[in-house]
Amino acid sequence: MNRQIQFSDRSTDIDYSQLQHLFRITAFWAQSRSIEDLQIAVANSEPVISLWDAQTLIGFARATSDGIYRATIWDVIIHPDYQGQGLGSKLVETVLSHPKMQRVERIYLTTTHQQTFYEKIGFQSNPTTTMVLYHQPLSAPTFATPVLQAQICE
Repeated sequence: MNRQIQFSDRSTDIDYSQLQHLFRITAFWAQSRSIEDLQIAVANSEPVISLWDAQTLIGFARATSDGIYRATIWDVIIHPDYQGQGLGSKLVETVLSHPKMQRVERIYLTTTHQQTFYEKIGFQSNPTTTMVLYHQPLSAPTFATPVLQAQICE
């Protein structure tokens, strides 16, 4: 089979219909993600790395970072037909080598079943810092708006 595997770090290359389909066939934890929500997630992430076989999206990963202290890698997925070929490792390494990630002190990720995969890349278990806050709809908070007063001196 003649494959044209290419990586892209341009979020504008993302085909959201293909991305949604890729999540549905690879990620039990992302079955209900809407195209609109995926667009928001991608817009607020850097780097965003996609993996293509010609015009077909076969892999995806993204990260969020402050560029120096902390970053988190999200949504590492490879199409089932392409798994076991080293593409997942290369995808994560591409995220890690991005300029926004190179100086980051600690890079986190969350995984349910793939600890061994990430350990091969160099990640370590870190049970002491794992916490989560689940978003629960609340009534809109009331913030006091400070009134600024200025005196004009003549």
